[in-house]
Amino acid sequence: MNVPELIPIRWEPHHHTSTIGRWERGQFFAHVSGVFEGRQDCDAGRVVRRWYAILHEFDEAGRHVDSTIEATGTVPDGPEKAPVVAAAQHLLDEWLDALPGREFGDIKIAPFAEHFEGRLFGLVLECHGEYAEGEVRQDWAEFYPNRLGFSAPWDGSYDT
Repeated sequence: MNVPELIPIRWEPHHHTSTIGRWERGQFFAHVSGVFEGRQDCDAGRVVRRWYAILHEFDEAGRHVDSTIEATGTVPDGPEKAPVVAAAQHLLDEWLDALPGREFGDIKIAPFAEHFEGRLFGLVLECHGEYAEGEVRQDWAEFYPNRLGFSAPWDGSYDT
C-alpha cells in the first residue's frame, strides 16, 4: 500500500499523541522530546538527552507552516531530568494555551522536515520493507525525534 499524501495521526490521550489537534488556523502536533546525546562515562554510563518543547503547525490542508522548537537543557536520565522535562512541558503548555480555538483530536498532515541545532524534527518518509533488489519504495513515515512510525493500513496508529 502506498504512502498517502496526508498521514493520519490518531489522538490518544495520555500517550505520545495526546497533544495533537486543530486550532483556528489549522492543525498542530506538539510534544516534549528528549534527544539522545550519548552516554556519560563518569556516571555508570547513563544516557544523556537534550530536552525540547516542540510545536509544529500545519494549515487546514495538512501542509507544514511553522515549527517552534526550544531546548530546555541537557541532562542524564534519572532524577536530574525532572526539572528540565518540567520546564519543557511548562513551555509547551504555554504555547498550546496561546492557540485560539484549540481542540485536541485526530489530524492528517503531509510529510515535512525541520532542522534545529543539527537535529531532524518532522515526519519523514522511509523504506522499511524488503523489496526486489535495487527497488526502493517508501512505505513508512517516521516522526522525529520521537521515533513514532506510521504505516499501512494508515489508520492513524503508530509503532514506537
